[in-house]
Amino acid sequence: MTGPLPPLPLVILTGFLGAGKTTRLNHWLADPALADTLVIINEFGAVGLDHLLVEEAPGDMVLMAAGCLCCTIRGDLVATLEDLLRRRDNRRITPFRQILIETTGLADPLPILQSVLQHPYLSKRFAIAGLVTLVDAVHGAETLGRHAEARRQVALADRILLTKQDLAEPGGIAALEGMVARLNPAARLLREEPPDFAATLFANRFEPWQEAGSELEAWLGAAQGASPPHAAGHDPNRHGSDIESFSFTSYHPVRPESLVVFQEAMRILHGPRLLRLKGLVAMADDPERPAVIHHVQSVMHPMQRLARWPGRDRRTRLVFIVQGIPRETIETFWSALVRAETGAQERR
Repeated sequence: MTGPLPPLPLVILTGFLGAGKTTRLNHWLADPALADTLVIINEFGAVGLDHLLVEEAPGDMVLMAAGCLCCTIRGDLVATLEDLLRRRDNRRITPFRQILIETTGLADPLPILQSVLQHPYLSKRFAIAGLVTLVDAVHGAETLGRHAEARRQVALADRILLTKQDLAEPGGIAALEGMVARLNPAARLLREEPPDFAATLFANRFEPWQEAGSELEAWLGAAQGASPPHAAGHDPNRHGSDIESFSFTSYHPVRPESLVVFQEAMRILHGPRLLRLKGLVAMADDPERPAVIHHVQSVMHPMQRLARWPGRDRRTRLVFIVQGIPRETIETFWSALVRAETGAQERR
């Protein structure tokens, strides 16, 4: 009896208008590693133009030109992915082994993620391999200050690549890197594109359940300790950003049922504003096997137990990227949960 088909890797490429997505995509498609890649190019407006600038890919290419992925054609994205899978399964198109979606520069990538992660069928057929965001080194600071979509593109990314650095002032690049790090300290920020970047584009996993050791530590990113306080005189919102990133640690293990309560509270109370939550959690029932948790807005991935700790550090580490949620609100809830756990253990 034939088992379920292995999921196909899917990468989302995003970046604000003028960040150089088409140029970068052309460069990547020239790499033999991207043979058998199907590319979906999202267009903003009734007539698609960017596809005219994209060189012929070594696979099928689909142009969606009815509107913006993050709003009016979200349903069309689901329908298109379903249709592509049917045609692939029925061998009515050239087989593809992975998909790259290039968003319009004005797109919020969250609805795209949700379209796959929440769909009962697509979530089984695709494994999101990451979200790559390009940031224009010349205009990036101004763009991040003025446009919420650009901030969310950065906040949700796994990898961030600075473009057009040859046209930017060195001091401006350093300031931009600081802004990017404040929005998303857990992302891998690249000044230079590694030679094997295209070849490894689909190698990562947005969901780290199969990762171990250094890979899981890298996925957690900045969760090595509590976030430092803002420097004196520094207003974290001076660029108009309402997105905040922070992390904290805890020495107290929790029971599985308490962790479920915490996850459900985050989903119900803060879902739309909880852009991303990553966590490695010490568990009271089995101290040798920590749990990994992952949220994208209201999408709560099931808790997964690891076979062992990825390193010597056995503290709980939680990383949050939020929009308009005070850090104290989440820390207070977690502290109350820990106090309840500690009290229950003492009573036993």
